[in-house]
Amino acid sequence: MVVTAPIETTLHPARAGVAPLTAEDMWALPRVGAPAASPDGRMLVVPVTTYDLEKNAGRSRLWRVPLDGGQPAPLTSEDASSSEPALSPDGRRLAFTRKTDDGKTQVFVMPLDGGEPQKVTDLSLGAFDPKWLPDGSALVCVGALLRGHLTPAETRTELERREKDPVKAHVTEERVYRYWDTWLTTGEVPHLFLVDPAGGAPRDLTPESTAWFDWMGPGGQYDISPDGREVAYAGIVQQSKPDRLRSAIFVAPIAGGGEVRCITPDHPADDLRPRYTPDGRALVYGMTHDPMFYADRVRLMRYERASGAHEEWLGSWDRSPIHWEFGADGRLWIEAEDAGRTRLFRFSGTGHPHPVTDRGSAGAVLPLPDGRVAFTLQTLSDPPEVHVLAVTAGASPARLTHFTEPVMSRVAMGEVRELTFPGGYGESVQMFVVLPPGYEAGKKYPLVQVIHGGPHAISADAFHFRWNGQAFAAPGYVAALVNFQGSTSWGQDFAKRIQGAHGDRPFEDVMKASEVLVATGWVDPDRMAAAGGSYGGYMASWIAGHTDRFRCIVNHAGVYDTLSQYASDVTQGRSASYGGEPWDGLDAIDRWNPARFADGFTTPMLVLHGERDYRVPVTQGLECYGVLKAKGVPARLVVFPDENHWVLKPRNALLWYREVLGWIARWFGA
Repeated sequence: MVVTAPIETTLHPARAGVAPLTAEDMWALPRVGAPAASPDGRMLVVPVTTYDLEKNAGRSRLWRVPLDGGQPAPLTSEDASSSEPALSPDGRRLAFTRKTDDGKTQVFVMPLDGGEPQKVTDLSLGAFDPKWLPDGSALVCVGALLRGHLTPAETRTELERREKDPVKAHVTEERVYRYWDTWLTTGEVPHLFLVDPAGGAPRDLTPESTAWFDWMGPGGQYDISPDGREVAYAGIVQQSKPDRLRSAIFVAPIAGGGEVRCITPDHPADDLRPRYTPDGRALVYGMTHDPMFYADRVRLMRYERASGAHEEWLGSWDRSPIHWEFGADGRLWIEAEDAGRTRLFRFSGTGHPHPVTDRGSAGAVLPLPDGRVAFTLQTLSDPPEVHVLAVTAGASPARLTHFTEPVMSRVAMGEVRELTFPGGYGESVQMFVVLPPGYEAGKKYPLVQVIHGGPHAISADAFHFRWNGQAFAAPGYVAALVNFQGSTSWGQDFAKRIQGAHGDRPFEDVMKASEVLVATGWVDPDRMAAAGGSYGGYMASWIAGHTDRFRCIVNHAGVYDTLSQYASDVTQGRSASYGGEPWDGLDAIDRWNPARFADGFTTPMLVLHGERDYRVPVTQGLECYGVLKAKGVPARLVVFPDENHWVLKPRNALLWYREVLGWIARWFGA
């Protein structure tokens, strides 16, 4: 085969250290979260989570971090897990959430000049995401209630009744009845509450609401108007005709009476993340157009509050905003995927946003009062830390925090390169390649293809704690992370072109990437492995049925039988993804179904799954493993009874890495 030479650049240099990165190192690393800023712009409050392997759990602590020099200092005790900081407008009080003895999270307030935190909520299902009113007189937070029992007292009574009831059956007529790892038949729905920090019962601002927030990350879904009189939020609602879910924008008064009002009742798909402009005249939110494509590009919209008019504010940009926040000057800071990164952009209201970061993946964007912006930044070689960027020509992000330095200073990291090559159908495709620490030019190394999930996602220039490129390279391998066709961050067409044909272009791209790496001379063509999770697990099974080029395969939480995937938590859009419905399109579904190509299975496969995985039900992994064993193909099964689609508990994650890297080493002959 003639292989076209790739375009290659060095992205991150190798770093010397005592030893390569291990899973134990990753769980020793403090994990830096989203910061909050003081009103005077002199300090940040940063949540930092550390993990105790003996207790098999993490605990978060809040740290005071000076913005212009000085050492961080802890604000909260290490005895209780605290997160979600919010500083009062006068800078004298800190609101945050803390896990209490009953396992629920409640809102606490503490004075910054000394004094103990005081619990200000006592909601039966907990509270989260506190925000101060602009005058500091009260807080807004989110707390869940039960459908049919939409007051705190009624919810508490119903929870007590359920606890005593020996029958625990799930009964529903809803299309979506469980999500990720949670049954929705319990009827929990989030409400917004007004909380007096001096005490007293919280007041429900959305008393009749049965809309949900984002199930995956319910924080950040609401905003308070600059005058403190209104709150806006994004809520998920069920449409009866057609039977679909969509997220809409709602507004509710804070002061006085008034009803919750939906301001986007007729939009075709999701409306997301409302944010008030600094002058309070408008709301900016994200809008998607295609309810059957979950990765549909987000267009920013502007809603004029006085006239009720909606206009497209940023619709022609071919990138998809993820998060956005207004600075004091009225300009918008935007996080968006771009070419395998999550970049930070600045938008003045006309034209296209201007990128202000060029490496790594930015997150938790926080505009500061003096015009600067704080955010977390990570790369394939660096875990997240808080950085600050001045808005001046040529300015680069300055690292502010160093919580991970004690661990990272002793870890050897491999060089990271970025390659672009002709993929399936001649399309230009990009990949990141992590070379092993101590890489020697001219020596051939085993290759591990690390295949991302989604499929509409990316293998990013980011420090992934579950599928870490450096951890896969650490044993002496070349780790390849291909952003195959179907990946996001290259525009709508690139992401959508695999709809109805999930096994086509991505398979070609991964195989061509392997040949490119062999042609570079870095890779031993006789020692290659493929590993993937979720859609990457689908691709693992697809690879198994279509090639014997790999010594072994790792399949985590992978789709094995596309027809059986209708047992997934969300099936909306499945027909577009798979090419048809079970009652009208079986041939198309079957065409790209890994289960129909099991006759080609000969490659040893490790199958891993979580029993609480409702996105790709555990039966998918069990069925794949059963077929492999029945055929006599070497296979190994690892099932986590207490994990969902991801393996999140520290000691489970250590076992996961031992099994995955041990399986690869076994078949590489190491």
